[in-house]
Amino acid sequence: MGSFYSPWNEEILELIRMVAPGSELHTGLENILRARTGALIVVSDSEEVLPLTDGGFFIDTPFTPASLYELAKMDGAILLSSDAKRILYANTQLHPDPSLPSKETGTRHRTAERVAKQTRALVISISQRRNIITLYQGEWKYVLKDVSVILAKANQALQTLEKYRAVLIQTLNTLTALEFENIATVLDVAVVIQKAQLVEKIVWEIERYITELGTEGRLVKMQLEELMADIKNEGQLVIEDYLIVAEKKATEIWQQLSRWSAEELLELGAIAKTLGYTGSMNSLEQVVSPKGFRILARIPRLPQNVINNVVEFFMQLPAIVNASIEELDAIEGIGEVRARAIQEGLRRIKTQALL
Repeated sequence: MGSFYSPWNEEILELIRMVAPGSELHTGLENILRARTGALIVVSDSEEVLPLTDGGFFIDTPFTPASLYELAKMDGAILLSSDAKRILYANTQLHPDPSLPSKETGTRHRTAERVAKQTRALVISISQRRNIITLYQGEWKYVLKDVSVILAKANQALQTLEKYRAVLIQTLNTLTALEFENIATVLDVAVVIQKAQLVEKIVWEIERYITELGTEGRLVKMQLEELMADIKNEGQLVIEDYLIVAEKKATEIWQQLSRWSAEELLELGAIAKTLGYTGSMNSLEQVVSPKGFRILARIPRLPQNVINNVVEFFMQLPAIVNASIEELDAIEGIGEVRARAIQEGLRRIKTQALL
């Protein structure tokens, strides 16, 4: 995804949470790392894993970091339950399929990789010599980083997000002004969606760091929430305003675009195509009117069902802006007080945008 990380799926994020700072498993792993004893730990009690074990001790005892540390002093592997709440086996030998490919050189890491590929279980290998913790699950492999390293990367990503956020807000304000003047083009819309997607990619990266940081990521999470508070759903609302493909929803288009690389997002014509326009240079210059979802969402205390009713009745933002109190009052869910609030809200947003 260019210079950005791909978002991890929920399964991977759950594995990271399991070993993140603040968890008991993390404390146990850190103890082993500091003692330089090394370890091979399988976090699974599935039917695929147990046939690969040979010998060792069946102990079935509650998990504690101290117990894990003591048991790691023996050479064999340790088997934990799938939720890492119990220690099932200690000092057991693992015999995965030797024909499975492995790029690892050490015996412990090679065994870990093959067990993970064969069973899709989470396998943790702690290197005695290199003093690193490596996670394996299926084809996925990840070396845990020190908290200070992740924090430095997270803070750098937050600085990048601030810059991209400022650009997004600028393009959103420009689009708002053009919408009230009724001269917004498909190109203006595509640019906003592009900027919103790039911001989203940085957010994914920071959220990944927050997951890795566990309890150490609270301040980073607070900063991220503050930065995104006023622009969180703006990209999706722009898509909802300009989408002309009847069989697709705005959330589907947003998710489709989220799978694009940063390089693919540079193609503004391709973004326009996902909304239902032809994507040609001529179509990018086409003047289009928004339905009004995004602007109405900026009016305080206006419920989503009322916004939907207003858009369904008027179809386009210019018609909503020019609507009288009586016309607004006639719509279901809107009384005279709310009609005046909508008129006043639209007037305020227009004044701000044009200034």
